[in-house]
Amino acid sequence: MLIVGRHKEQQLLADCLQSPRPEFLAVFGRRRVGKTYLIRQYFNDRFSFYATGEFSERTKSQLKLFHEQLRKYGETLGTAPKDWLEAFSRLRNLLERQDIYRDPSGKKIVFLDEVPCMDTARSDFRSALDYFWNSWGSVQPDLILIVCGSATSWIVEHLLDGRGGFYNRITRQIYVKPFSLKECELLCIANGLMLTRPQVMEAYMILGGIPYYLNLLNPRFSLPQNVQEMCFQDTAPLRDEYHRLFHSLFRNPEKHLAIIKAAASRRSGITRKELTEFPSIGNGESLTKALSELEQCGFLRKFRASGAEKNGMLYQIIDPFVLFSLRFLQSDQIHSWTSFVGTPGYYAWKGNAFEILCLNHVDQIKGALEIRGVETEEYAWRSRASSPGVQIDLLIDRRDHVINLCEMKCTDQPFTIDASYEKQLLEKATVFRVESKTKKAVHLTMVSDSGLVHNAHSGIILDEISGDELFS
Repeated sequence: MLIVGRHKEQQLLADCLQSPRPEFLAVFGRRRVGKTYLIRQYFNDRFSFYATGEFSERTKSQLKLFHEQLRKYGETLGTAPKDWLEAFSRLRNLLERQDIYRDPSGKKIVFLDEVPCMDTARSDFRSALDYFWNSWGSVQPDLILIVCGSATSWIVEHLLDGRGGFYNRITRQIYVKPFSLKECELLCIANGLMLTRPQVMEAYMILGGIPYYLNLLNPRFSLPQNVQEMCFQDTAPLRDEYHRLFHSLFRNPEKHLAIIKAAASRRSGITRKELTEFPSIGNGESLTKALSELEQCGFLRKFRASGAEKNGMLYQIIDPFVLFSLRFLQSDQIHSWTSFVGTPGYYAWKGNAFEILCLNHVDQIKGALEIRGVETEEYAWRSRASSPGVQIDLLIDRRDHVINLCEMKCTDQPFTIDASYEKQLLEKATVFRVESKTKKAVHLTMVSDSGLVHNAHSGIILDEISGDELFS
């Protein structure tokens, strides 16, 4: 069993095996993040029953595929179920057989993968699954029912937040997140990739912590060569992944794509009011639903913008691969990554991408600050009065009466603070103190992948965080 990281997830699966009660486990997360791999590897493909939904197939085809799996696991009926109610009735009959396979723990493990695909329009899938669990599964102490899906919003809406038969029925849930930098490094080592930590960080800035994408890296190539082969060649496997990603998650992704494009035009975040000004987005309940779905799938983060209008919230894209695709693949801006590396445009992209990397590693930043046990709130801030406008992309507002004002710098060499930049930082901290009227101590904090040069101007930095500390 080769599983990189995922320690908490593996412990939860172990707890299911030891549980004296029936378990209904929902596993969700964005496409390609490794949900199916985690479950299949952990249980070594030894299920009492396994079936998966197929994208864009109609109900009849989904039922036929389900029937083929019933036969694989021992059913002898020759015809496919006419509907999902019959399909789950036949699954129950199969699981009640004495010769059905059991895990060494004694559990019968049923794994239904990509269940949102099974829930086709006007089918009875949800009501049939509801009846299967409530009428039988929920009183089988030796049953573990695992449902999995990339359409995170479907899992959340219909299973976790449902008001019908599934309400309060899910006993456990696993949200499979993209890998952290440390997990990316471990996966690269497992795959024989000899990458330095700065190179692992750059791979993260392009591919995010998505195991499927990282597994495409070829150990024989340099990182720029890999990016060229994976993203920019005519037959590159990730060249059209951006559209495949959204069409696999949402049945009508046009509004989601419009929101993503609009949000990308405001690097530090966009308000709902600003989104409604785009004709392709509009307003109302459909916008609320699309924003919620994008947030649930991990593409957007919603956060408070201190100093904004009352109830003002910002939406910001935090998925590195989506940002990379929009900037370079969807825009057709460049055709050769190997030629682009080292140019001014490359370093401008890298600086912005490093900020997103840091936003996705706030826990590691808190660890470096030794405040993991301190309650905090993270947000951005925009000045409403200063000229030129002051903007802070990451503030860590701490319950222990300190605010870390974070500056994030990505450079090939240790970053040097000169007299001009020292003045700029002091002015930024002063403007924030005055406009926010905070009574907390403000600590200037530098997060730099290559470290910081200590000189006559660096003393204003109270907390220094290196790239290595982001791998904790």
